[in-house]
Amino acid sequence: MEEIEVPTEHLHEEIQEKAEEGGSWSLYIAISTALMAVIAAIAGMMAGHHSNEAMIEQIKASDQWAFYQAKSIKAEIRALRIENGHDVKTPEQTKEEAEEIKKAATEFELSSKAHLDRHVILARAVTLFQVAIAISAIAILTRKRFLWIVSMVIAVFGAWFFVSGIL
Repeated sequence: MEEIEVPTEHLHEEIQEKAEEGGSWSLYIAISTALMAVIAAIAGMMAGHHSNEAMIEQIKASDQWAFYQAKSIKAEIRALRIENGHDVKTPEQTKEEAEEIKKAATEFELSSKAHLDRHVILARAVTLFQVAIAISAIAILTRKRFLWIVSMVIAVFGAWFFVSGIL
């Protein structure tokens, strides 16, 4: 899966220009926006990683389920061959092997779900940081402090999702 990108490069220059024109609060907006962009980039990278890991674990689980089905079919064939006196390995041995494979498949599925859950949480963090960055840009362009406060509140929620996603 693709890594989530944070398209804020074009805003950086304009925010820098406005920060130089404005007072000290403009500098705070510029710094906070830069920090939001850094955390958003890290969260995006981590979300992409967990998405990839979820897919890999699901593929492993699918492989194990196919192997489990093959072993189950093999156990049935062995049972029929034993009835005819042509096989040495018992169906119980094959069924035990199949159960081990089933356990591994279930573990891969659980791991995949855990990675996917983290991906979703981190993707939410990225989205909130992107919204906060956009509102910060609007705040500095319009010189409205209230908008910066709104962006900081949204960034706090983004930070909460980010921390939840990494723990």
